Amino acid sequence: MLPDITVLGPYTYLATEIVWGLVAAGLLWYADAGRTAARTIAVLYPFAYVWDWYTLAVGVFAIPMRTGVELLGIPIEEHVFMIVVPAMVVGAHETLARLDDD
Repeated sequence: MLPDITVLGPYTYLATEIVWGLVAAGLLWYADAGRTAARTIAVLYPFAYVWDWYTLAVGVFAIPMRTGVELLGIPIEEHVFMIVVPAMVVGAHETLARLDDD
């Protein structure tokens, strides 16, 4: 049985992103890959934003457990998501590369 984190109400999605963002930050710190992640995020962010905006606008998905705060037409949580996901990918990739080198 999974824990019910919806007790956080409208902060549920944001809280999960913060937790996973901390994991990503830890991986980036360990691998000394912050600059690489920042460059990757900067390149991918515009594509992710347009994709996210469009899919929300046409009703592909909805986010019920969110703060309701929007920035540039999409929930603030989605902006955080578009930073955390590539940071996690780069962090995991660079951590694995570092472990292979050790």
